[in-house]
Amino acid sequence: MPDLHSLLRPPYIFLILGVISLSVGVVSACTGVTWARFGRVIYRAKEPNQFWEDVLATYLIGVCFIGYFLYKVY
Repeated sequence: MPDLHSLLRPPYIFLILGVISLSVGVVSACTGVTWARFGRVIYRAKEPNQFWEDVLATYLIGVCFIGYFLYKVY
């Protein structure tokens, strides 16, 4: 198993950040609560458009990180 220092160097850090971002998006979509900029909480029931926009941005960031990782590795 590689040591922690080698996992935190590029390109593996992009894979780690992508998985974390996708996980945050899934948890936000399932719970109906997401964290926005400046520490604001957005609820799906109160502000559905802003909520889904934030969840979509989280998914997109995760996909971009994982795509960049795959680009660098292969």
